[in-house]
Amino acid sequence: MPVYEESKASLAVEPETEPPPRLGLALLVIAAAQLMLVLDNTITNVALPSIQRALGMATADLNWVITAYALAFGGLLLAGGRAGDLFGRRRVFRIGLVLFTVASLLGGFAWSGTVLIAARVLQGVGAAIAAPTALSLLATTFPNGPARNKALGVYGAMGGLGSVVGLLLGGALTQYVSWRWVLFVNVPIAVLVLLGTSVLPRGEREPGRADLSGAATATAGLAALVYAINHAALHGWRDTVTLGFLIAAAVLLIAFVLVQRSAAAPMLPGRILSDRARTGAYVTMFLVGGGMFALFYFLTLYMQVVKGYPPMRTGLAYLPFTVGIAVAAGGVGPKLLSRLTARALTVGGLVLATIGMAWFGALSPTSNALTALLPAQLVAGFGLGLTFVATTVVAINGVAPQDTGIASGVVNTSQQIGGALGLALLSSVAAAVTANQPPGTALPDALTSGYVDGLLLGGAVFLVAAIVAAATMNARVVALR
Repeated sequence: MPVYEESKASLAVEPETEPPPRLGLALLVIAAAQLMLVLDNTITNVALPSIQRALGMATADLNWVITAYALAFGGLLLAGGRAGDLFGRRRVFRIGLVLFTVASLLGGFAWSGTVLIAARVLQGVGAAIAAPTALSLLATTFPNGPARNKALGVYGAMGGLGSVVGLLLGGALTQYVSWRWVLFVNVPIAVLVLLGTSVLPRGEREPGRADLSGAATATAGLAALVYAINHAALHGWRDTVTLGFLIAAAVLLIAFVLVQRSAAAPMLPGRILSDRARTGAYVTMFLVGGGMFALFYFLTLYMQVVKGYPPMRTGLAYLPFTVGIAVAAGGVGPKLLSRLTARALTVGGLVLATIGMAWFGALSPTSNALTALLPAQLVAGFGLGLTFVATTVVAINGVAPQDTGIASGVVNTSQQIGGALGLALLSSVAAAVTANQPPGTALPDALTSGYVDGLLLGGAVFLVAAIVAAATMNARVVALR
């Protein structure tokens, strides 16, 4: 996106005669977009074994099918949010959807692992443009009070529900059609959302410029860090390449901080992080992303590789998680938020999620799904559903209208970057645990040991998130009424 200044006349606000938005349809369009963008994080999880066989990908490269999307998505979200503020939120939202659609087609037709990963990067770029403008449009479309709280509850639910719907849909498409349809399925959904954007307000445009240097240093730095973690899993932390990428990551991320301090229009203005509770919500979402990505990754591999579940059965096995999130985020969470502080709801939700992850510690190659997977997922899903509702409200509470795009971008950035880094780190730990099992250990037992340790560490991440929320989301931060 070019960097340039425009006159105040060219950045004029829409005419006052613009009709008021149809709130029900607007919420449907925004929620559908969020669902599509988030489910793409997980819809490919169930298809990973099929993708590996079809494209001949090495096991060490397989997690890049997930990580490449999350990195591009998370690394550019702040730039996407700023672009919406500068050039019109509805316009930028549409551009992101078009790019996401084209990338989905390319990925569906991929003839090699390299092409697929490149398509996933491009998908992440499109999602990074569309997602923050969607939340920003929601924040500026719905009036402050119960209407916005309800809309934010639905939006927050899509964050968790979309991840599980992706697993269900991915299982069905992989088993009964082809793994390629986990990418092709985005096309009709995106087209319908694009047609529905006419009900959304154009959104005001703010004067300023895009911080391309900030976007470049942040994205490159995070990519280098994730690559270093993945490389260390195979070659160790003292390997020259690992150390080189760690140094590069440190230099780039330090450069990002310096750029933000000196830029006239920084990608992440300090005023966004000036509120303690809001910053706590962002850190909480970062940690939640790390634990949740690990949950889906390890459970999917456990069910398909250890238990031998076909893709469809794997997807259906996630139904308890879906139910837990839907009940918590779609109904119970918003109601509790009108009675409890956001801190109480977030901490309570994360404690439940931690209990659910600890329950997975009982998994073995012979575990019964009804006594292990079902209750643990139900508890974890319900806890995360409560967490999404509360943290989403706090994350954009009190933000000035001209900063809603940036604040919205930080919400999604936190979750995506946390997920990418968390998955890279925890999958490295799991691989090391499996490799260090005593000689003669059966492969299913060795794999399960690694997966279980990864899940337990994911639970520890949720517990740390609960501590952060308790320390930062003070009692004065309550639901907007």
